[in-house]
Amino acid sequence: MSQETLVFRNECTNFAGNRFILHYFRFSPPIFLQKGIVLLKKPEMNALGKALIGFWESSIGKKLIVAVTGVMLVGFLIAHMVGNLLIFQGRESLNDYAYFLHHFLHGWGIWIFRLGLMGAFVLHIVATIALVRENRAARSSRYAYEATVQAPRSSRMMIFSGLTVLGFVVFHLLHFTVRVDPDLAAMKDPMDPSRHDVYGMVIAGFQNPLVVLFYIVAISFFCTHLNHGISSLFQTLGLRSEKTKWITGKIGLAVTVILWLGFISIPFLSSVNILKDKGVPEKSAAHSAVIEATTES
Repeated sequence: MSQETLVFRNECTNFAGNRFILHYFRFSPPIFLQKGIVLLKKPEMNALGKALIGFWESSIGKKLIVAVTGVMLVGFLIAHMVGNLLIFQGRESLNDYAYFLHHFLHGWGIWIFRLGLMGAFVLHIVATIALVRENRAARSSRYAYEATVQAPRSSRMMIFSGLTVLGFVVFHLLHFTVRVDPDLAAMKDPMDPSRHDVYGMVIAGFQNPLVVLFYIVAISFFCTHLNHGISSLFQTLGLRSEKTKWITGKIGLAVTVILWLGFISIPFLSSVNILKDKGVPEKSAAHSAVIEATTES
């Protein structure tokens, strides 16, 4: 019997409870029972499924996935940075912004956005890893030293910086989203005790020098990763040529520098007490007293 031949032994029971005789069935695709009436076929994939699998299996398909998800992630980073910078306008502005995000669409909006962002993040990582493996498999010969010399510094650091970014994302989520620190989780807005004090939480969260150092180093690695990623993004979308090379390079550098300055400014200024919790202004204190009196009544 050849290795391709599949032998199945099944004991079948009919509806009346009587048992059939044990049979050996030999078959090869398409699957069928030699002594049976029922014809068993492999489920056929529809056209959409075949198109999606074909798109994923192609190199250009994975590159487009990396590019599109990259655009989504960069857009999120810009919006996230702008929202974070509201901390410089004071407690009320940042806490109002946070309250809006968590109550948009009755609380469903933030979760829809998180799931979409998580999906883009996972697709970006999986497609990138698949492309790297394909490129390595396609090389007929490898000259490690020459490749290392010719590759730009940002390319050589992509794997290391990518792992650093992944670790940073996990830490950042545990720090300010999950709030594993009970002291940070328990903070309430002094102007409105019914909501969380994001302003005070951020400043208090950056009083630990090791945390601040980790944020600055991780964000720096992240921006190195991002600078190379934006350059590859323009190339994948066909927007980078010899004529536009310097323009796309300047755009990538500008976006990276702006994000770097915007993100590290908050932990750095909080750690040196330039950005600090100044308490509740007199008008805000009076407003808070009115809120508490209304709540008690």
